[in-house]
Amino acid sequence: MGALMCGIVAARVDGGAAPFLLRALSLLEYRGYDSAGVAIVTEDASTAVIRSVGRVGGLTTDVAAWAGAPLTGLGIGHTRWATHGAVTTGNAHPHRDCTGRISVAHNGIIENHRALRQELEADGHAFASDVDSEVVCHLIEDHLESSGDLLRSVHAATRRLEGSWALVVTDAETGRLVAAAHHSPLIVASSAIGDFVTSDIGAIADWVDEYRTLVDGDIVELADELVWTRDGQRTAAPQAALCPFTSAALERGSHADYMAKEIDEQPAIAARILDDLVPHIADGSLWRSLEAPAFERIAVLGCGTSLNAGRVIARAFGALGGIPTVSVVASEASETILDPGTLILALSQSGETADILRALDQLEPVSAGLVAVTNNPASSVARRAASVVDCNAGPEIGVAATKTFVAQVITGVAVAVSALVATGRIDRSRAADLTDDLRRLPDLLAQALEVSKGVVPGIVDEVLDRSGFIFLGRGPGVVFAEEGALKLKEISYRWAEHYPAGELKHGPLALVDQGTPVIVVDNGDPRLASNLSEVAARGGRVITIGGAGSTIPAVGMSMSRPLVGGMDRWGPLEAVVPLQLFARELALRLGLDVDKPRNLAKSVTVE
Repeated sequence: MGALMCGIVAARVDGGAAPFLLRALSLLEYRGYDSAGVAIVTEDASTAVIRSVGRVGGLTTDVAAWAGAPLTGLGIGHTRWATHGAVTTGNAHPHRDCTGRISVAHNGIIENHRALRQELEADGHAFASDVDSEVVCHLIEDHLESSGDLLRSVHAATRRLEGSWALVVTDAETGRLVAAAHHSPLIVASSAIGDFVTSDIGAIADWVDEYRTLVDGDIVELADELVWTRDGQRTAAPQAALCPFTSAALERGSHADYMAKEIDEQPAIAARILDDLVPHIADGSLWRSLEAPAFERIAVLGCGTSLNAGRVIARAFGALGGIPTVSVVASEASETILDPGTLILALSQSGETADILRALDQLEPVSAGLVAVTNNPASSVARRAASVVDCNAGPEIGVAATKTFVAQVITGVAVAVSALVATGRIDRSRAADLTDDLRRLPDLLAQALEVSKGVVPGIVDEVLDRSGFIFLGRGPGVVFAEEGALKLKEISYRWAEHYPAGELKHGPLALVDQGTPVIVVDNGDPRLASNLSEVAARGGRVITIGGAGSTIPAVGMSMSRPLVGGMDRWGPLEAVVPLQLFARELALRLGLDVDKPRNLAKSVTVE
């Protein structure tokens, strides 16, 4: 099977399509880096299909070596991250039909591909790969033979499919290009340079000013004038959205890797978010602007780092306003029963996470309503929600989330405080104090960066040969310990587990022996001292992240007064900085690619 979380691009331009496709694929590579390929129509009405296992750089070399018929301005490209099916050139996209006329790149999963393959093979079709996506080529081939029209053939083929798909399809004989989407993101954009289709606006941001998003059932032909259809019927193209940034925002600049860049950006991102939100928090207007329904309880829904951010936000609702909360792992949502009056906060960096979308199918109908917190306000999750909070982190290329965690927490806590004052659960003066606390975050994050960069490398030297790590916290520190363990696992491939520190004596203490690294998020809870004594007595290497006197004194360094009932209640956000830097430094010392960890991709668009 070829279930994919990948990057797709298509171009219809004057001149040659290859430079546009390769540039876009290089910017999409964070979505998949097992293999890459292009299919470009040639001047003799055939197709040059060039595919390479590995990174886009290798594909660029192969395209430069093409010695066949000259390439035209019509082509499609794909960078793959496979969840099933071997990583081979034959399984790489794009795929072709039996005649070589039709080429297809696909993101998603065709759930009924086995039955379709058996049917097509019985009709004489020959398959060249093991992946599900190839069935689409042959279905279109069959329908094109009878209808003679690519747009109608794509529509007829997709009616046979079950699952999810973002498709770009070329017909070498007629020079036509069609795109289709169902439960998988795809956008279309046109400019003086040409027409483009992609799974991520950043890939084409240098060439277009605005874009349009396909929704489920849309099939679009890129021609001199867009031909937009929905559920088989011609319709007007949707309203265009402005491109939010240029591709320069996706460049590393002087940083060694994207993870370093995105960690360093966190203080500035925090300042930008708070400049926008602070005037609207304490008077409740931020919450009222969302037009969200009344609620009695909060359920945060997410996966991975986004779920951790949601847990911090849930703690703000609970600790500051006494709101009952629950956190829901999206992939396990079928086990969840929501109490009446529960408002869902769905957190997804991409807004396209398949597990989130499927969980909402079950939970949203029985909830009080849905608020989406996402870095992509044009995404599928955002389109489902009546209320959308843009976490405004900017593009994040490193697969392991860093700045989006900080952005989600800050925007989510700001929304929580505003909701509490708007619904009468706290008064304005209390909300103003909490807002003042939030204003300190950019400075706290900046000082955490400065301190951590000086201390973390030496600590990593001491634990480089250790195969397992324990992360501990108490109260609001627990979720930050969880996020630290997740980061270490994601990019260093070392075993890491997190626990509430009080749980040590109930089992995890057995893991501690001489030199075991135990990383502690110390938020000042007095109970931590006895927990850490237990670790030290058994030879564990205790590494504390806290205030003055800690191993990494990165928490609360700029506070001129204690925070009473503010950040001390929902968590020491700046503690995430040394946790991120520790994971990155360890991974680099082990010779690993911190931006593209094995087996992982940025946007998880299949279940």
